[in-house]
Amino acid sequence: MAGLPGAPRTRSGSPGPSAALPALDGAFLLSPLGGLMVAQAVLGLLVWALIADTTYHLHAAYGWVMFVSIFFWILTVLFFVTYLLQLQLKFSMIPWPLVLMIFNAAATVLYITTFVTCAAAIQPTSWRQWDYNRRAAASFFACLTMIAYGVSTFFSFRAWKGLGSNAATSQVTDHV
Repeated sequence: MAGLPGAPRTRSGSPGPSAALPALDGAFLLSPLGGLMVAQAVLGLLVWALIADTTYHLHAAYGWVMFVSIFFWILTVLFFVTYLLQLQLKFSMIPWPLVLMIFNAAATVLYITTFVTCAAAIQPTSWRQWDYNRRAAASFFACLTMIAYGVSTFFSFRAWKGLGSNAATSQVTDHV
């Protein structure tokens, strides 16, 4: 934005205060990490919204499901905004690939427990049929969310270990 003709400038000719604004990273949205984060946010939202629309407070198991789904939904949205606005570049002292790998691994493990808890707590003879349908759907979406976090863990591990390079870059670094 600072190099555009219409960008505000100070008296010295340097870019104005808009230069401090973070830039949107459109390529992030098209990356596997960006796509998976969007899927995790949408699926996680479905899990906690479906459970929240039932009488979950009557069953202690659904308290755990609500905690895990809302907690990781909020963190996923925060990570998504961080990467979309390229804020991770401003905090270069944080090992972002490692942080993201640990986050995704923890989310995968806790979503496994969420899926099992949600699926085991479904009672097909429930007196409220709409609760049964919503809980069954939440269990299904918890499984999909668990898979999305698992795939993100795999990609995060590869990024952390640096296994994402192609043949051309590995050839150059091996012979230099």
